[in-house]
Amino acid sequence: RMADQLQDVIQRWVTVVEDGLRPEDHELFQNAGLAYINQGDTTQLLDFIQDEKNQGIVESMGCGLLASLVAEVLKRKKSSSTCKAVITHLAETCSPMELMLIFLGQVDDLHPDLIADTIVLMAPHLQTVLLRLGEEKAPWVGLALAALQKQVSRLPVPYTKEQEVEDAYGLCRCCSALARFMEPFVEEVKRRDNSEDGGTASDNHCMGSLREPLLQAQLDQAIDIHKQSPLWHFATDILATLPAIQEPLPGLLFYKALKKREESGLLTDSTKAQESRACLAYLLFVQLITIESFPAVFSPVFVLQCNMEYIDLLLSRKEESFLLKGLELYTKSLERVEDNSLPVELLDLKSFYSVPQHLVQILTVCPIQHLREQGFKVLQLFIDKLGPEAKHKFFRCMIKTSCHAGVEGYIIKNIKNQIELSLKVRYTNEWFMGIQVLPLLRLVLCFPRGPETDLLNSMDRVMESLNLLRYLHIRLNLSSIWPELFKIKEDYLKMLRVCLALSRAYYAGQVKNMREDKKIQAQEAREARVALVQTMTVKNKMVSDMTPEMQYQVLQCALVTFDLMESLVIRIEEISEEKVKTGTAV
Repeated sequence: RMADQLQDVIQRWVTVVEDGLRPEDHELFQNAGLAYINQGDTTQLLDFIQDEKNQGIVESMGCGLLASLVAEVLKRKKSSSTCKAVITHLAETCSPMELMLIFLGQVDDLHPDLIADTIVLMAPHLQTVLLRLGEEKAPWVGLALAALQKQVSRLPVPYTKEQEVEDAYGLCRCCSALARFMEPFVEEVKRRDNSEDGGTASDNHCMGSLREPLLQAQLDQAIDIHKQSPLWHFATDILATLPAIQEPLPGLLFYKALKKREESGLLTDSTKAQESRACLAYLLFVQLITIESFPAVFSPVFVLQCNMEYIDLLLSRKEESFLLKGLELYTKSLERVEDNSLPVELLDLKSFYSVPQHLVQILTVCPIQHLREQGFKVLQLFIDKLGPEAKHKFFRCMIKTSCHAGVEGYIIKNIKNQIELSLKVRYTNEWFMGIQVLPLLRLVLCFPRGPETDLLNSMDRVMESLNLLRYLHIRLNLSSIWPELFKIKEDYLKMLRVCLALSRAYYAGQVKNMREDKKIQAQEAREARVALVQTMTVKNKMVSDMTPEMQYQVLQCALVTFDLMESLVIRIEEISEEKVKTGTAV
């Protein structure tokens, strides 16, 4: 019966020139073709489609079979290979405009489980149809790329090497298919003026791919000893394509979106455009992809200054992939800069203020250990690259804004190191020796909350401050600043004694209460014991959330810490008295 239906179509085609095709002719052809497909007998359909005398029929009515053929292939039945051959022939024969509309409809709003298989199947046929469009293909290329990329962006991005090898959701296969799809159009743009729409479409695709999926991926050149990373290859293709279509990388990275690209609607959302350029900077300066073609005329300081905007964006996010790329880009940008060379004027730029603030958040809040460790390394690297005046200003800013005793203690330790370095003859600088150091010391050697200071939570800052004060009394013999330093020291130690007395009394009382509680086994006594310490906090953790044994250890540790602080106070006072007696502090 199916063969009879197709024979009727052939006979009808003989008179089509005179009478024209009727709706029932299309219906007859569709019913016959669908019957072959549904019954899995696609070999006869292929023979009919490929028969030379039937090409007029196929060209006029073949498009209607595409949706069913694609669905058959995606079911992965035995007949799928024959269906693919039919699709290939239809893509080469039917009206390209009609094919484009059908193909674009096939890749729109796909079920998540079918995205990868559909894109891998459809991309080569879309390419075939677009090439058949000739000079009219430019706007269709943009539509096809946008449709494909929209679906690819819905796929989960593999983050580990194991996930990339498994490629469970097919993202890597899709990226490889997109790279092959782009090849002929990129080659054509190379040969023509990039002002044409084809160049804009390719550019838009490349910039969009940098943001999704590459910005979210962990990029390693090799995912195992036998296989190179498909995502790495995709990134390499993207970075090779951008300059090939006359998009110079310095223009993209350092001079932001050019006016002509804003007018063309290229990634008009500024955040998306920034994310794309941030990924581009990461691939170029960290992964060194196509770095050999990047102009060497830009100074390391200029590159750092430009990259800080991208680093700022990356470190402001919460995702591990963004934070890791931001830290690595920050590190690589700083490594090229000479030590002690960054001028103080850079700190007036918004990004040079906000990036250290993001670093503080990573160091104090981020739960991922390797990110915290890398954050400390890049913070120290940044400090090392700052010039003397810039270090002075940066330390003042961090003491005022970090609001975290651990970070403040780290900065104070760096201040001590800079003072120690300045005392060496060949490193002498006025910012950490003369009167310029006094404003910094006033910020460090103080208690912003006065007697209410929680010495246990402020331990890191207090201990580093005492170490700094002790060092200054041992090494600093400058009569120009000693009187003022003596006054700063007296005020600081006076307030510290008050804080120590209050804290010691409070924590000693808590220890006493806990010792008494240990003698009482009744439930009421245990509840009362919890109430006694319910308002205490240690390192931002409620003591009442700890076990009784942990609470007792914390209280004992606090008392030991206070003893250590007091011993340092006594030692500083002894050194001060010795200097007065010997006259070295005059």
